[in-house]
Amino acid sequence: MVESSSHPFLSCRDIHKTYRMGDTDVHALAGISVDIKRGEFVSIMGPSGSGKSTFMNLVGALDVPTSGTLAIDGELVNDMTADELAHLRNRKIGFVFQQFNLLGRATALNNVMLPLRYAQMDRPAAIERAQDCLKRVGLEDRMDHLPNQLSGGQQQRVAVARALANNPEAILADEPTGALDSTTGHEIMDLFGDLHNQGITVIIVTHDADVAAKAQREIHFYDGLVIDGPKRQPGSDG
Repeated sequence: MVESSSHPFLSCRDIHKTYRMGDTDVHALAGISVDIKRGEFVSIMGPSGSGKSTFMNLVGALDVPTSGTLAIDGELVNDMTADELAHLRNRKIGFVFQQFNLLGRATALNNVMLPLRYAQMDRPAAIERAQDCLKRVGLEDRMDHLPNQLSGGQQQRVAVARALANNPEAILADEPTGALDSTTGHEIMDLFGDLHNQGITVIIVTHDADVAAKAQREIHFYDGLVIDGPKRQPGSDG
């Protein structure tokens, strides 16, 4: 554990990730070094097979590197067990996916409560926390609606509220606008911008250059290597 509060949210040093596919070694990451500061708004881009999904699995504490060092919010993850990784995820990271991944027979409120119940929070506190998260994403009047009673943009807002439930340090979003029309997608990106302004680290994987441009910084992956993109002023689209 790093003692100083000034450490970055993510610190990668010469990260390699190799998968064994039959008799072949696939080098998904070939030695990347990059930091993401606490409170940054970052977009991840790159063609299929470039390593960005592998990188996000590492950032999300879903996997550990083959070599190199990886620290998430000051905690070295290289030798963590599966249980330790799960504990880190639950404390530090909220996930948002392209297809929302909501339970169809559960209300918006119950969908947001789900991670809180897994964390064994008592029901009254979980209800209050889930209500606060739905208010935070502008859905205070849709708490009792089922997913099929909500628009795509509203369903994604429920997914964002669920990601916020455990009060994470960072939100990781994988193509969060991919299933939405452009207008609704911009609204969701504005929501991520609001969360960033509240101090949350936001990391988004996208193929859409317009979506990526909403972030402060772009990181591009090619053949398992990373090229750090230019800084942007907050709120700038250019």
